[in-house]
Amino acid sequence: MTGQIALGLVMLVAMISVIFVGFPISFTLIIIALGFGWAGLGDSVFDLAYFQTLGMMKSEELVAIPLFIFMGFLTEQAGLMERLFRAFRDLLAPVRGSLYLGVILTATVFAMATGIVGAAVTVLGIMAAPIMIKAGYDARMASGAIAAGGTLGILIPPSVMLIVMGPVLGVSVTDLYAAAFGPGFLLAGMYIIYTLVRSFINPKLGPPVPMDERPTSVVVVIKEVFVGMVPLGLLISATLGSILLGIATPTEAAAVGVMGAFALSVAYRRFTFTGLKSACISTMNTSSMVLFLAVASNIFGAVFARLGTAQWITDSLLSLPLPPSLMLLLVLFLIFLLGWPFEWPAIILVFLPIFYPVVVGLKYDLVWFGALVAVVMQTAYLSPPVAMSAYYLKQVVPSWSLGTIYKGMFDFMGIQVIAILVVFFVPQIALWLPTTLAEKTRAERMAPPSQEEQDDEKNMMKGGSLEEDYKGSATEEPAPEAEKKK
Repeated sequence: MTGQIALGLVMLVAMISVIFVGFPISFTLIIIALGFGWAGLGDSVFDLAYFQTLGMMKSEELVAIPLFIFMGFLTEQAGLMERLFRAFRDLLAPVRGSLYLGVILTATVFAMATGIVGAAVTVLGIMAAPIMIKAGYDARMASGAIAAGGTLGILIPPSVMLIVMGPVLGVSVTDLYAAAFGPGFLLAGMYIIYTLVRSFINPKLGPPVPMDERPTSVVVVIKEVFVGMVPLGLLISATLGSILLGIATPTEAAAVGVMGAFALSVAYRRFTFTGLKSACISTMNTSSMVLFLAVASNIFGAVFARLGTAQWITDSLLSLPLPPSLMLLLVLFLIFLLGWPFEWPAIILVFLPIFYPVVVGLKYDLVWFGALVAVVMQTAYLSPPVAMSAYYLKQVVPSWSLGTIYKGMFDFMGIQVIAILVVFFVPQIALWLPTTLAEKTRAERMAPPSQEEQDDEKNMMKGGSLEEDYKGSATEEPAPEAEKKK
């Protein structure tokens, strides 16, 4: 081990230690990277930081981040989540555990409209918790369902985390979106099965909705379902559908989603200038945090790699006498442990670039690996001591203690670990959709031209080439000059 490699290890330990103390992550990364980089690389570290910042600012994928965040806050302002939950609650009222089912289905559908976990958990807590408490639902399982369901937004597209992860892994954001649907729906299905089975075994955990809370007419139910589901379904189809079909880039689709969310807020008469101002400020705060951290981590990663420590860690891990599958499980386990003290931006932007060369060396599919990491990263919101979902929920449901919420989240974390193993041993759960879309695109490109395209090509041939047109115009151009000389 050389002196520069050892300096890089000290830099990594110093960064983790300072963050644990409570210093802001972004400033910590920049200061430590420049300080240790100057000690190991000299003045060239400042040039390195400058070019890394410029390179990050030119990344087109990152433009979609503030747009999707803005779309999420506008959707929240429009009250779409409330209408959706009310529709599921009325439709499933006679079923045992119907409120669990309504919470998870609402969270799953709403996750496809916005990837903002904090907003999802907060709104679900405000809407569902009072009804669950009144209906006599188990506080532990109810809090776990709200917290776990609300965090699906970090996994199911249009997840902001996947947009950030794409450039880090060097894969298409569209492919990551397609790969995340399988694990996301798998998790939602496992949550539903778990809550329904427990409710059927022990009806006290999740009784049906009380009669006085149910609608009195079938027409009311149909109307609520139509109003609650159809507009949101159209918004989701316009954004995610256009991305997956290759009609629009994530940035273009996000812009369309913003316009759709704005139109729905006006149509539902929920638009206010105060709400728009709040959405803009929240978008600025969240986007600034993510993008500033992206720049800071890019500088830190560049210095870390230039010192040679990243390559040393990669070689050390690959030299371990472990088969590739166990090595990949070890990497996922380390990311799982990092999810306890750190939130996803720090892990994706700081630590994932360290593990990325190991996965490349193991020759695993990076899209599949990205889907696995996305499922693992959901634990950042469900695991103490950070566990932001617990604090979001506690803030709006003060009658539930943090201990009760933590216990409920641990139950769903067990389900999540099972889902990780299922996706690990059955890769097609994540790879089926991106593979199908890629094959469809390839088939369209290799298909023979249609009759209309052939006719257009013949007409172009008859009209002459661009080169011939240019030559013709060039020979005719001197004529006016000759006339002048005469």
